[in-house]
Amino acid sequence: MDLFNHDLRLHADPSRVVVRPFHIAWGGKGGAPNRTERLVGEVLKMSPQQARDELEEVLKDFEARHWQTRRVFMTRYDEIAELLGLDGSEIGDEKRQLIGAYFCHEYSYAAAALMNPSAVPHFDQSGMPAGSMRILMSLRSVGEGHISSVAFREGIITDENQLKLAPEPPFATAADLAGAVEDEMPEGPVTVYRHRDSTLSGTVIFPITSAQSKGLEDLRIVHFRHDDGDYEWIGTYTAYNGSVIQSELMRTRDFRAFDLVPMSGPAARNKGMALFPRKVGGQYMMIGRQDGENLFLLKSDTLEHWDEGEKILTPVYPWELVQIGNCGPPIELDEGWLLLTHGVGAMRKYSIGAVLLDKDDPSKVIGRTVEPILAAKDQDREGYVPNVVYSCGAIRHGDTIFLPYGIADSSVGFAFVKIKEMLAAMA
Repeated sequence: MDLFNHDLRLHADPSRVVVRPFHIAWGGKGGAPNRTERLVGEVLKMSPQQARDELEEVLKDFEARHWQTRRVFMTRYDEIAELLGLDGSEIGDEKRQLIGAYFCHEYSYAAAALMNPSAVPHFDQSGMPAGSMRILMSLRSVGEGHISSVAFREGIITDENQLKLAPEPPFATAADLAGAVEDEMPEGPVTVYRHRDSTLSGTVIFPITSAQSKGLEDLRIVHFRHDDGDYEWIGTYTAYNGSVIQSELMRTRDFRAFDLVPMSGPAARNKGMALFPRKVGGQYMMIGRQDGENLFLLKSDTLEHWDEGEKILTPVYPWELVQIGNCGPPIELDEGWLLLTHGVGAMRKYSIGAVLLDKDDPSKVIGRTVEPILAAKDQDREGYVPNVVYSCGAIRHGDTIFLPYGIADSSVGFAFVKIKEMLAAMA
């Protein structure tokens, strides 16, 4: 099979940092002040000159590294002031900014790894010449403490296998949760918002709820068409709290507001759920791996609740004998539903293959590739987890599939493969 592997690679970058809120746990009840009150009290006791000197020291270290640093500090101050009932009219700007700084910290969100991308058509296709498509990718970024967050990257692909990514802005910003309660971690569902002045390529969605506290992992995003013809972008991801996983939905219509919604039901207790881009036979459908080995077809009357499904794919070929999983949402073709899969073989080497499912009854397998279309080899074998290639979603562009993929849980590569050649390689 003739696969075009693009030269471009995306790598972890410890210099990509954001300012995030630093939450101090609420102290015990009683007469003694809690830590939040104590810190604020210490700043309020400073003389105006001391507060000015301390703020200048903070800004000297961090203002050049972050976007609108003073505004971030003031926003954080407002949250603390609401919590403690502070009267801002009696506190000068410098002390307010300094209080905000004490409740922020710098976080390198992609210091350890950048991996497992998913691609969809961009919401803005204006000005695109014939043969070109503006795309949007989600990426799993891994930072300190191996905590995963969702980053985004915009770009353009062409029918000549060209890829051009939009430049990353010098400063990244974290999506904000409106109305958060300072002294307790929220529970889902929640809605987070991209800053009005921040580009999507410079926006990061961090774990918000207690269920997500150790990571938002492997977002599989799809451009979903509802029965009434309306569209939204829906992603499935794994929320991880350090001991328990839970599948959740990310829903957005404008990439300004993002709803993060827990799913319920037996199927939602597993990883790797991938949503079909429309209803099939009047039902929502997903591909999922319920037993850690095989692939299942899941059906539901709602997007939020998923029961166990029907096993439709088991490991057959040597390159997938350990286990198989999906590599993102199924892609609709005239011939059926094209499902990219990952297989794990000897020495836990990962490869990517493809399956064709019946368009009206996706439980029926029409064909599957005997050999992988992409496998870990040569330079793609080395990294944080060696011998892994993994995608969370490809995109159709004309007669080609654009396939972004993670390499060794460390970086991201890009490939183009002809649909006809992929189908011809199936048995």
